[in-house]
Amino acid sequence: MATIKTSYNRRSFLKTSALAGGGMLLSFSWLASCQNNINEAEFTMPEEWFDLNAYLKIGENGVVTIMSPNPEGGQNVKTSMPMIIAEELDVDWKKVVVEQAPLNTDAYTRQFIGGSQAIRRGWQSLRMAGASARQMLQEAAAQAWQVPVEEITTEAGVLHHQHSGQSAGYGEMASAAAHIPVPEEVELKDIKDFKIIGTSQRNVDGKKIVTGKPLFGIDTQKEGMLIAMIVHPPAFGMKLKSVDDTAVRSMPGIRDVFPIKVLADDYERQHFDTCTFLEVVAIVGNSTWEVMKAKKAINVQWEPFSTYSEERVFYGGSKQKLTIPAGLESTASHLDKMSEVGAQPGQVVRQDGDPESAFQKAAKVIERTYTAPFLAHNCMEPMNFFAHVSPEKVELKGPLQKPELTEQAVSARLGIPVENIDIQMTRLGGGYGRRSYAHWLIESALISQKMNAPIKLIYTREDDMSGGIYRPSYQATYRAAIDADNNLIGLHVKAGGVPESPLFANRFPAGAVDNYLAESWTINSNVTIGSFRAPRSNFMACAEQSFLDELSEEMGKDPIEFRLELLERAKTNPVGERNDYDAERYAGVLKLVREKSGWGPGQANVHRGVSAYFCHNSYAAQVVDLTIENGKAVIHKVHCAVDCGIVVNPDAASNLAEGAIVDGIGNALYGSLTFKDGMPEQSNFDKYRIIRMSEAPKAIDIHFVQNNIDPTGLGEPTFPPVFAAVANALYQATEKRFYDQPFLNGTQVLG
Repeated sequence: MATIKTSYNRRSFLKTSALAGGGMLLSFSWLASCQNNINEAEFTMPEEWFDLNAYLKIGENGVVTIMSPNPEGGQNVKTSMPMIIAEELDVDWKKVVVEQAPLNTDAYTRQFIGGSQAIRRGWQSLRMAGASARQMLQEAAAQAWQVPVEEITTEAGVLHHQHSGQSAGYGEMASAAAHIPVPEEVELKDIKDFKIIGTSQRNVDGKKIVTGKPLFGIDTQKEGMLIAMIVHPPAFGMKLKSVDDTAVRSMPGIRDVFPIKVLADDYERQHFDTCTFLEVVAIVGNSTWEVMKAKKAINVQWEPFSTYSEERVFYGGSKQKLTIPAGLESTASHLDKMSEVGAQPGQVVRQDGDPESAFQKAAKVIERTYTAPFLAHNCMEPMNFFAHVSPEKVELKGPLQKPELTEQAVSARLGIPVENIDIQMTRLGGGYGRRSYAHWLIESALISQKMNAPIKLIYTREDDMSGGIYRPSYQATYRAAIDADNNLIGLHVKAGGVPESPLFANRFPAGAVDNYLAESWTINSNVTIGSFRAPRSNFMACAEQSFLDELSEEMGKDPIEFRLELLERAKTNPVGERNDYDAERYAGVLKLVREKSGWGPGQANVHRGVSAYFCHNSYAAQVVDLTIENGKAVIHKVHCAVDCGIVVNPDAASNLAEGAIVDGIGNALYGSLTFKDGMPEQSNFDKYRIIRMSEAPKAIDIHFVQNNIDPTGLGEPTFPPVFAAVANALYQATEKRFYDQPFLNGTQVLG
């Protein structure tokens, strides 16, 4: 067992109280970590981390209720995080009830989801909370039975004293335990003694989901509720000019039509206050159908806006002035500009050795350029939110990823104190970063305030897909210098995008090459972008791993062996001191996927591609097996090896990895959002191609590296590498390299 100190400070929030009718309540911080050895400087997106409070209740009947403060977006943390508490509490999982906590900035802090940090960041504190409650119950039993506390054991929610034969359920001792001081230090279980962690437990909402219970925001129904929709500019670079609502106001069921300004002019925007269109037109009516008909009939005029600047406050308090350029942008002009800027020197982010000299004396130089388009999130549940704003109170209900930050923005816009705002979190029907930027929540509140009535705002698919906050468009150029003895002596990567760079300068193969140069560049744009599953990694993994595959072929080496050689160099004699990956763990997933896939020539006409990547503190490697049938790529199997430390809930973890793989394959093959004169050319699934069920892999085998390392990320790490694994398999099948995403257009015939 490990003995750890419980954290006593303003962030730890550890306290107890007795429940009416018997029982105890333990409040604690999910991130008042007893061992804070996490180096926050190593991460590039700290805004994706979250810091949660929660509490558990033990009733007099022994039933344990564990609150889940953070939103649930399908990653299953609402099940897995309470499992960690229940493990250390040593309770029967069948007697655990999990409830969704409301947003409460007094009791909780940073109720976020994103960045695949939930389990990792909560691991120690969740264990501490369960162990603290267990020890307090043991203390209560020891006092009641007048025996040494060291002699009290627990099992499945029951306290035992072997020598006297006495036993009691947790419920019998809970009220007394509430009066025991929270221990200053507790003993955590040995990993070998885990009974809940490492076992597969069903999703606590599973039955409700499959039986259609109203868990999602769009399910919300309230008496007297009106339906609202918005009309936004049809193109980026445009703003509202005028509204002619004469015809609409006389339509059946329409209550009102009016423009709203989403953010106040003097509002200081925070990191997640991204809002594409600052002024939109609201239509309010009795039913969804009536409002949708009015949207088609309304006459709204738009005009170009002028270049403007705004200051954004980023996570940690730093400020950055952003310039939003005027103009109607197009994909063609984006591509031309990326080619132009990408050919010029970029900002040097990292340099090891003497790359210029290495390329001058190289016997052979390999250079390849990779591109990727904008992508829409396309959550299954459209954007929506319920709002009922009165002078005394604001009631909000719906799906979002960053409720605490959004609450602050709502308070500022409505002029209503935060303590009068109640945000109730529902299950998310998909998030992937899209629901981090909840401007539609502010829109719903403004509409309700104007109507003085409860309303539910609903975005159509077209509203969402054409309304901004996309995965950016990227380009990366890789160059490799090879000497006369066929050794890699230099590597140069230059990456940028519209309007951000995807570069991770300190990731593999940095640290494995003597002469290494990484440059970055960006192109400004009025197309709004934001977090998208595995931000930036989702592109860089494809470019990097596709290039390494082609490089291994040029050098006459097996793709896996070539990667392992580089990783061995990074492990035994690394270049530089800023390498942000563990070469041994990285090599471990490659070795595991090689073993599990039976790497080597596949069956007749089965073509294989491999890829591996590190992101969100975890490692994933994949082998894709595909064939070409009737001119189409058919993916038969994906073998995936993952090192994410201890796996809390294996079935849920496998499901999460499988979903990311299918999502990645679909985006790699088909995903693309293009623009013409500022207008998205795809606004619904008739033109925006996503993967079909029949196109998903016939089988996916997930294998987890078995170790005792504390858990790391999982929601995102298996997403990026599959892009390149597919590209490399397609090359083996077609003898053609795929440099530009999407690889297929849906009608392309492969040979």
